[in-house]
Amino acid sequence: MAATMKEDEAAARRSKILLAARWCFLNFGFAKTSFEDIAKRANLSRTLLYRVFKDKEDIFRAVFADWLVSRHPLAKQAVTAQGSPYERLVDVCRLMVLEPWSDMVGAPMGSEFFDACERIDPAIDAQHRKVALECIAAILGDEEKADVFLLALDGLLADQPTVAVLERRLRILAEQFVPPAKKKGTRV
Repeated sequence: MAATMKEDEAAARRSKILLAARWCFLNFGFAKTSFEDIAKRANLSRTLLYRVFKDKEDIFRAVFADWLVSRHPLAKQAVTAQGSPYERLVDVCRLMVLEPWSDMVGAPMGSEFFDACERIDPAIDAQHRKVALECIAAILGDEEKADVFLLALDGLLADQPTVAVLERRLRILAEQFVPPAKKKGTRV
């Protein structure tokens, strides 16, 4: 029982650190965020932070992995959930793209954050893209179409739109691949 309590405390502390670190990286940027900034934001000592993470890059990798990889199980569930292919495609994209985008787009260093993520740990970015491709291919029934969908989705981010604009664009894109189900009682 005591071991479980310590494990729970350690997991809670790690989660608190990752949340604080993500906030710091999004607001100050990777280069200007210090261990001290993260420790203060997490209400922990710098010494304790060093016990959990060896350096700033280690924390950054963990933030990026937690931020993206934690979404994968929910995205995989969305693939087989009830609803039309259109609804499931939008749900997968909401989990894999819209929600992470909403964290970044309003932050002062949001665009730098994602660029640093790709640079510091391209494997996590590649894994995220692979899972997105698998989920979308499962819905569309075609990996090549899924790849084209993802490339088009990347293009929707080019001008760093607001979350609302990105969601509208995403729905328009999804309609081109899997039209939404017609509502009962409507005429064409």
